[in-house]
Amino acid sequence: MAAATPIPLLVVDDNEQFAALLFSLLEAMQPDMTFATRWVDTAGKARAELDQQHYDIVLLDNKLPGADGLDILLEIGQLPADRQPAVIMLTATGTEAIAVQAMKRGAKDYLSKLDIELPALTRAITGALERRRLEREVREKNEFLAADLNLAREIQQAFLPQHYPAFPRDRTPATSALQFTHRYEPATAVGGDFFDVFPLSDTEAGILVCDVMGHGLRAALVTAILRGLVEELMPVARDPGRFLTEINRGLHGVLKQTRRPLFTTACYLVADVGRAQLRYANAGHPSPLHVSRATGRVAPLAFAEQDAGPALALMPDALYQTFETPLDASDLVVAFTDGVFEVPGPGGELYGEDRLQNAIRQRHALGAEALFTELLAEVRQFAANGSFSDDICLLGIETREIIRAVA
Repeated sequence: MAAATPIPLLVVDDNEQFAALLFSLLEAMQPDMTFATRWVDTAGKARAELDQQHYDIVLLDNKLPGADGLDILLEIGQLPADRQPAVIMLTATGTEAIAVQAMKRGAKDYLSKLDIELPALTRAITGALERRRLEREVREKNEFLAADLNLAREIQQAFLPQHYPAFPRDRTPATSALQFTHRYEPATAVGGDFFDVFPLSDTEAGILVCDVMGHGLRAALVTAILRGLVEELMPVARDPGRFLTEINRGLHGVLKQTRRPLFTTACYLVADVGRAQLRYANAGHPSPLHVSRATGRVAPLAFAEQDAGPALALMPDALYQTFETPLDASDLVVAFTDGVFEVPGPGGELYGEDRLQNAIRQRHALGAEALFTELLAEVRQFAANGSFSDDICLLGIETREIIRAVA
């Protein structure tokens, strides 16, 4: 049977006699464990050795010429993760407080030099190597997960509009009768907010804004399902109520097998500059704000009797109604998810929809780009921690011109 590969081990101790004792104890561990052992007697030599060579184990004295062993331990913690050895602190005069400090700074164990014996040293080295192995496994799994999350984020970003359509299609983006602006910030690597903008005709744009319950991978998977349903149901997308009804039926059919309920709020609008009309339907989502730049009026889109239908995927047979409102040149419609306004301030009070509506009213004359920049800055300033804790999505639909539908 081939001999086991020696374990690289560094002894850092200024006492030559104690270092010799450690060498003899390490030799006594054979054949179960063999070591490629090196000894240095100062902090400076230890730094140089760790810079130049890789070690699996370091037996580190707490008191050294030129530095405290705890300082060396901190420096070891700053090495690249794959080059950090497992450290066992050794001291002749240490207290429990030093042991606690050593463990907080990354030591895997702590031994008294006055009581060092073969069984104790063997247990310490075996345990330190095992903890180091487990930490390496966790780190590798975390790196693998992080790579997966980065890929998921890239895929999710690819689902979002990369370029907005022009209306009519022969216009340039700068001369389009409908223009769009968005802000999208997931709270984690991937998010549960989703939006899409797509042409239905030369004068009609379909606009969908969704908020999946929670955030992270589970929510991101639901947004991927929604993207597929949008593509499948494009033939009925000119009718917002029917469009949400069919999306609800499809999403419920997919998600009914899950152990935990998953629901999605959504608002779908059709901006029609041929008929000077906005058609819309709602599934438990915050109502978009209709900004009339001509009058300065800012108000939520109106719904008859109730604010909105139920969230998607809750009720398989839910029916969603289509509503209409006139659309004028220079109007702005702002759709958003609740992460924009459900932001707690220092006293715990939420920013809220009323503040959001008032902030937009004060800036109604601005273009959507500038308005969104100032609005999000105000919300961040209000927030207790200066940031958003949930996914946020803002989408602005600006009517630059009312045109006649192409026959």
